[in-house]
Amino acid sequence: MSKNALGKLLVDNQVINVTQLEKAKNEQKVSGEKLTSILLRQGAVDRQTMREKLADMYGFPAIDLDAFDLDADALELMSAEQCLKHNVIPVSKAGSSLVVAFSDPTNIFIKDDIAFLTRCKIQPVVALEQEIQRAIEKYYGQVQESAGDIISEMEMVEGSDSGYNMSNIALDESSDPVIRFVNTMLLEAIKTGTSDIHVEPYEKYLRVRFRKDGQLVDKYRPPAQISAAIASRIKVMSRLDITEKRKPQDGRIKIQVPGKSAVDFRVSVLPTINGEKVVMRILDKSNLKLDLRDLGFEEDELQKFLDAIHRPQGLVLVTGPTGSGKTTTLYSALNELHDVTKNISTAEDPVEFNIEGINQVQVNPEIDFTFASALRSFLRQDPDIVLVGEIRDKETAEIAFQAASTGHMVLSTLHTNDATKTVDRLINMGVPNFLVTATVELILAQRLVQTICEACRVQDRVTPEVLQDLGVPGEEIHSFSCFKGAGCPECNGTGKRGRIAIYEVMPMTDQIRDAILTGATPLELRRAALAGGMTSLRQSGIRKVKKGLVSVQEVLTRTMKDPVY
Repeated sequence: MSKNALGKLLVDNQVINVTQLEKAKNEQKVSGEKLTSILLRQGAVDRQTMREKLADMYGFPAIDLDAFDLDADALELMSAEQCLKHNVIPVSKAGSSLVVAFSDPTNIFIKDDIAFLTRCKIQPVVALEQEIQRAIEKYYGQVQESAGDIISEMEMVEGSDSGYNMSNIALDESSDPVIRFVNTMLLEAIKTGTSDIHVEPYEKYLRVRFRKDGQLVDKYRPPAQISAAIASRIKVMSRLDITEKRKPQDGRIKIQVPGKSAVDFRVSVLPTINGEKVVMRILDKSNLKLDLRDLGFEEDELQKFLDAIHRPQGLVLVTGPTGSGKTTTLYSALNELHDVTKNISTAEDPVEFNIEGINQVQVNPEIDFTFASALRSFLRQDPDIVLVGEIRDKETAEIAFQAASTGHMVLSTLHTNDATKTVDRLINMGVPNFLVTATVELILAQRLVQTICEACRVQDRVTPEVLQDLGVPGEEIHSFSCFKGAGCPECNGTGKRGRIAIYEVMPMTDQIRDAILTGATPLELRRAALAGGMTSLRQSGIRKVKKGLVSVQEVLTRTMKDPVY
């Protein structure tokens, strides 16, 4: 069965349009998810229609598992692990016939495996992948034991500081509580949408914290005596040297999760006075949004950014602190620009996600393969578009500006607080004023702000004085509606759930060029940009408040007050 059969069927039947299909396919290239899952998540098609079309395509009847009571006798024939492995679930049994729900009933190898395992004649029915996963959890219970349950076993460990023979740490034995704890911790982090895991050793305990929606929260407190064993297990999985405890180390872990594409973990190990602290950044392709229209841009902001990146040459810079979403914005820009007529190369440290059709390069300063040397090589590779992970020094800046002024579009990042301060940083690196004005097309500063939980959103009473301090125009203050989250089980009582980006978009206008060429200070340049119509981070945040997406307090916390001009 052709991979494109479902998409063609849905388009031919006018269930979705070609634009929706292409958007889903572009996301599929990165995430590796099934097309059905992406289309459902994007809201392009409803579940009932998807079931009907899958039934038409595969030639088997469809079933709504959420509305069907499964047969206990049938469920006993397969374990939860077997169901997860094949993404199936038994539905009913009659004599020697077993009805089994498949997400893809055309896989004859899986069908034969189940027939051999159950000693039954298999009758396939079609079900949505997400519904199969929910049914497995519903009927088989909690498949994975919780990390908290495993900690209770660890607390009984006695002996050496690590509590375990170090030679056994590398063995993947389910009986070892350390191995089970680490594996379960990683899976729970993926399941809950965590972005980072912090494993921190202290004198009397080991603290594990998860970062979700930008906030760190306590998750587990294993006993201190097994902190070395946990660090060693993570180092083994990352292919790091477990005997080296004096120097920092960096590595990667790749985990195949049932029902998902592979998930990467970027691992950093740092020696502290109490042992090795481990921080793991989770790079889950299924959570990566690569459509600029889904990132939080307002229409005017998006149009300015699109105009800049579609120019034949020039430099577009995305700025902000670590964790502000710069990589996602740049990858989305590449996804927007990518087609078979363009040669696109990227120099990254590290390469966070693989994008099909783009030449991605991992720089390695230890062997003198830097951003600058990668850029030099790119210029001999007939590039159309170049992405440089970060302009860190004068050498990289010089080559980036050279490339951008000789017929190439260059995208890169800088760690600055706002768009106007980026100009000052470039000049301090040694880039002449005239070259900045001639080469830079646009500077985009961004932040991620927490959104209000939709399940508990309520009206917020904010005083006129606070709204005035926020920067709401005087004529709008008395009619300005504000919201906040009251706190509920859906958001763990925080009132916030998810994040969205706010942007400061500064195109290189004639007014800004004149200010740069006359040696304007960062404050003078900012006033000129705001007077010329630039939307600041604070103003972008106010727009999100007005739409009921973000609280007033969140914008006040995450942005600076604009200067008077």
